[in-house]
Amino acid sequence: MDAAATFESLFGARERIHTELSKAVVGQRAVIEQILVAMLTGGNCLITGAPGLAKTLLVKSLAEVFKLNFNRIQFTPDLMPADITGMDILQDGPEGRSLKFVPGPVFAQMLLADEINRTPPKTQAALLEAMQEKQVTVSGRRYALPSPFFVLATQNPVEMEGTYVLPEAQLDRFMFNVVIDYLPEAEEIEVVQRTTSPAREGVGALFGMEDVLAFQALVRTVPVAEEVVKFAVRLAAASRPQREGSPEFVKKFVNWGAGTRAGQCLILGAKVLAIWDGRSHATVNDVKALAAPVLRHRIQLNYKAEAEGVTVEDLIQRLVQGTSIA
Repeated sequence: MDAAATFESLFGARERIHTELSKAVVGQRAVIEQILVAMLTGGNCLITGAPGLAKTLLVKSLAEVFKLNFNRIQFTPDLMPADITGMDILQDGPEGRSLKFVPGPVFAQMLLADEINRTPPKTQAALLEAMQEKQVTVSGRRYALPSPFFVLATQNPVEMEGTYVLPEAQLDRFMFNVVIDYLPEAEEIEVVQRTTSPAREGVGALFGMEDVLAFQALVRTVPVAEEVVKFAVRLAAASRPQREGSPEFVKKFVNWGAGTRAGQCLILGAKVLAIWDGRSHATVNDVKALAAPVLRHRIQLNYKAEAEGVTVEDLIQRLVQGTSIA
């Protein structure tokens, strides 16, 4: 498929994907689009939401639409790194006993890390190399992961007992923090009716892994004006309280701000939005549209913000409004 055909395919994919996913998932259009943007740039997603909001169903359905191998790991306090990456086992063979590597569930094209904050840091760290380097190291040997490779991790923001806060280094590996909320009443009624009626037609495959890789390559070719890049960089930099020139409300309410990776994520995501709108270049409005999912997990508020009822969403909105374009 040449570049023009790939562009046309990706341009028309948006509604086709929503139509196919609607066979399994009701509503949640904004959530779906944010996850799709991350996928089309090769990024990983953290999905934050209460239990029972179809997070697992959504991720599994996306894997079916793109015909990707899917695995799910339920994170628990007793989960060990080898339960994720795999391990060497001793086996008997014609030439005697030898070690054989048995791959773990991380060897999938789409991995759902369910309730990732329920396992200790040692096990959480087992995903770091996979997310960043697309490989795992076991007993000193490196094993490449399938391509494409995505990690979609969920966490429950309500129940904090028995959980382990994700370290900033790992949070930064997630392109987006996608917040999934309860459905409006009409859509919730539809969910209840669907799930208590005879099974419907399942989700079908629209694309393959070759299409995903072609889409990712195409996104990289979308041009971005220097002023748009400057805006993305300034937006991320303005969230850092230690930086000279940051807004006073940032210095008052923020412990730690976004790093350079935030600017990269803003620009890559803006390129996808440009293609979806049939444009040949990304704009500042594309960057603004993705500010919340890119920044909400990269900005750490302090106790003053909590005491005064300031949320990270409020702060991001003020940053977007206050960051200059020129």
